[in-house]
Amino acid sequence: MSIGDRIREIRATLPDGVRLVAVSKFHPSEAIREAYEAGQRIFGESRVQELTDKQQNLPGDIEWHFIGHLQTNKIKYIVPFVSLIHGVDSYKLLEEVNKQAAKANRTLDCLLQLHIAEEETKFGFSFEECRQMLNQGEWKTLSSVRICGLMGMATFTDDEQQIRKEFHSLGDFYTEIKEAFFKDRPEFRELSIGMSDDYPLAIEAGSTLIRVGSRIFGERT
Repeated sequence: MSIGDRIREIRATLPDGVRLVAVSKFHPSEAIREAYEAGQRIFGESRVQELTDKQQNLPGDIEWHFIGHLQTNKIKYIVPFVSLIHGVDSYKLLEEVNKQAAKANRTLDCLLQLHIAEEETKFGFSFEECRQMLNQGEWKTLSSVRICGLMGMATFTDDEQQIRKEFHSLGDFYTEIKEAFFKDRPEFRELSIGMSDDYPLAIEAGSTLIRVGSRIFGERT
């Protein structure tokens, strides 16, 4: 099955309001072009150097999402063109994105990354840290970033009940903070959860962005 066929197959299963982020990290530009020719426009990358190289060589109407762990000293390289940063996992990082976006004369959309997995390797705010940060209110002074929602990754496990529980906990938290802090901010509408193996469970929990790589491009070699 071709990359285009796989994209069409996944798209056919998505309800309205759920968008597909094709995770193209570690895959060559030719594979991205094939997906692009099948109508895919949103691509996710997790390494700054790889993303900037690809952005220069691929069509200008691609919507690039940065989905990895972002270091503060690398933000400036992607700020001029990236559409959405999924993994803002500290207030310090949000401040730096704001600073670099202001220099580039842009307002940049960001998602706050929450740590929902029972694994030490995942980045992100705890629910309590996120509440505290939002309560302090300094984020409201950052005029070159827009907090557009939340992102999380479930534990890497075959236990569907655990994955479902983690996704629903983030879905509930999203509802809580939307009501408390973003009621009058229509841009706060994204929940980025779900990957190749678990995205149907994420959609049940309210996902609006699914990040799918291997199911489209195959396992990376």
